[in-house]
Order: sequence, then structure tokens, then C-alpha cells
Amino acid sequence: MTESVTTALAALGVAGQVAAAVLLLVGAAALVGVRGPARRVRQLLWGYELWLAFAVAAVATGGSLFFSEVAHFVPCELCWYQRIAMYPLSITLLLAAIANDHHVARYLLPFPIVGASVAIYHLLVENHVIEQTQACLLSAPGGCATKWIEEFGYITIPTLSLSAFVLLLAFLVLAMLERPAAA
Repeated sequence: MTESVTTALAALGVAGQVAAAVLLLVGAAALVGVRGPARRVRQLLWGYELWLAFAVAAVATGGSLFFSEVAHFVPCELCWYQRIAMYPLSITLLLAAIANDHHVARYLLPFPIVGASVAIYHLLVENHVIEQTQACLLSAPGGCATKWIEEFGYITIPTLSLSAFVLLLAFLVLAMLERPAAA
């Protein structure tokens, strides 16, 4: 069961990476003056940004709990920091989506920014670009460099975390934008 759930979570991570890449490309195109795709994405997603962000946060929270409580992977120190940035989003985004309160998005932005920053640092430690600290070595077997999973040749737990945080950031930015004009 652990292997099939891990593969399913990794597949969701890849789908999230594709969605985040598309949203980032559309955003970059809008910054250089090509606004048609951004308008179309805005119209398609209007009203659903907070629900989509909640879905991402809920799956990420559930996935991290699965890894620790079912698969018995010991979360390292950096994993805990990423959890601290992710878990409150699950509850807060659900409440914001139910209330259809797009204004809250600006106040939630620090969570995915901090979480993504820690995930990037974790990836650097995991891939031995940066040496792990003594605290990392003490926090989990093998420390923060332990790759508990490696699906599709590159998907590890910090990769999944980074994917979720980037997608959350994109949805929160979309939620902050004004309502699109009717087509």
C-alpha cells in the first residue's frame, strides 16, 4: 500500500509541477505584455482559486501525515519547518474558500514563500550541495539528506513540498487579482 500511495502522491506532484509551470509561463507572458492567456486563465479559475489552493494544501498535509504516520518515515528538522508553513493553510484556506474571502490571500502569502524557501534549502541539503547541520543529523535517521522516496527519478519529499508551495503561491496571487471582465 505504501508504494502505491507514494506513487500516487508523486504523480500528483508532477501534475502540480506542470500546472505551476503553466501558470508561471502565463504570468511571465503577461509581464512582457502578452495578456491574452492570462485573461483566459483568470476567467477560467475565477472563484475557484481558494478552493484549488485548499485542495493543494489538504493533499500536501495528508501526504505528509501519511509519510510519517503510515509509512513511518521520520520527519527531519527541515520537514517540520515545511509542515509548520503548510498545515495552517489547510484550515485557513478552507475557511477562506467557504467565506469566498479573496482578501485573505495577501495575508497567507508568507506561508508558501517561507515554505518554498525551506523546501529549496532542503533540496540543496538532500542533494549534498549544502552540508547538513548537526541539528539535521540528530533530527532523523540519516538527517535531512535522507531520501525516503525517489519516484520518477527525481520526486522526493522536499520536491513534493516545493511543488505544493509554488502552486499555492500561484493560486493565492490569482485570488488577489481583481475579478476578470466578462468576455
